Amino acid sequence: MTESVSVAVVGAGSRGLTYARLAAASGRARVVAVAEPDDERRERFAAEFGLPTAGVCRDWAELVGGPRIADAVIVATQDRLHVEPAVALLGHGYDVLLEKPMAPTLPEATRIAAAAVDSGRIFGVCHVLRYTPYTAMIRELIRDGALGDVINVQHLEPVGWWHQAHSYVRGNWRSEAESGPMLLTKSCHDVDWIMHVVGDGVARVSSFGGLAHFRPERQPDGAADRCVDCAVEAQCPYSAKRLYLGCLGDPSRERWPLGPVTSDATEEGVLRALRHGPYGRCVYRCDNDVVDHQVVNFEFAGGATATLTMTAFTPSDGYRRTRVFGSHGSLEGDGRSITVTDFRDGSERVVPVPSGDGGTAAGGHGGGDAGLVEAFLSAVLTRDESHLGSGAAASLDSHRVVWAAEQARHTGTVVTL
Repeated sequence: MTESVSVAVVGAGSRGLTYARLAAASGRARVVAVAEPDDERRERFAAEFGLPTAGVCRDWAELVGGPRIADAVIVATQDRLHVEPAVALLGHGYDVLLEKPMAPTLPEATRIAAAAVDSGRIFGVCHVLRYTPYTAMIRELIRDGALGDVINVQHLEPVGWWHQAHSYVRGNWRSEAESGPMLLTKSCHDVDWIMHVVGDGVARVSSFGGLAHFRPERQPDGAADRCVDCAVEAQCPYSAKRLYLGCLGDPSRERWPLGPVTSDATEEGVLRALRHGPYGRCVYRCDNDVVDHQVVNFEFAGGATATLTMTAFTPSDGYRRTRVFGSHGSLEGDGRSITVTDFRDGSERVVPVPSGDGGTAAGGHGGGDAGLVEAFLSAVLTRDESHLGSGAAASLDSHRVVWAAEQARHTGTVVTL
């Protein structure tokens, strides 16, 4: 067992950079290499971590073209670029932490899971919601019998109006063909989380949803194709000028959501990006097709049921809302506190949650980002994958439920797993 983990990062975008910073800040890891095709991102990453020339690569293939240069690799490329690097790096002897979703299709995800098992390496998927203090507290309450038997779960994924516009209308996850369905790219977190909390396999699913609002016919009269040219921009909830210029001066918001828009965190730089880049487009004139609202109904093997509601049209604090109903009690949680009601004596108690800076990606997902990185480093250092709740088998299982739910939505049927 080594005293610290040497880490390479494949994909130096927002998520790769976040995990790298957390690994370095933990004191248990050294970031020694990066593979990133974008020159600006690669050079900025290399400068921040003081990487030697030998550790600065344009492509992940360079990491498997010679001797291993790190103990572990964080793969944080775009969703459709996960399979080849994950399989090759596992085969080359690297431990791998893979950003979610595993892959856009079941055969590809199955291939990754098989490679992880065959390699014998430590492997985890970035289902960060499993690693929050909030999740640990809910699981402990259920395990200790505070609710009796779990009968039903209601779970809300409040994407937020501006987050939907940023990532799923203007951004990289707007298109099923280019990335994947919303339930996979965004809410596979939540499907996985519900299964983790209930602690049982899903037997049947149904689902409904669609793209209700971000459509050409919804564009207001007088609107332009870009916010910088729009006569009604000041009255639009989805104004790119308001969103991205409002990030200036806030280091956290300059990292995200502004970071993917431009590296020039000045008014001139933002306006230039909005005039020429994808994030300045009118939300009613984009090439998006992913849903902006969806519900999923679950029936578990043991008889419990659950519902997941994903909607764009909420505030954007990032905190999920959950109710768990049991035979002896119930709880309601919002990531910041948990209210537990005991049916046996009618008592109610409120349990505060140490939740970190916030529930969004900018706030570290309520401590989930840091918790995930700590768990992965522990698994690598001890050679014990049990530190990770989101290994190959568990992650593939929850991904299967996502694809079944999408099949149900498209066919209007109940799908049995």
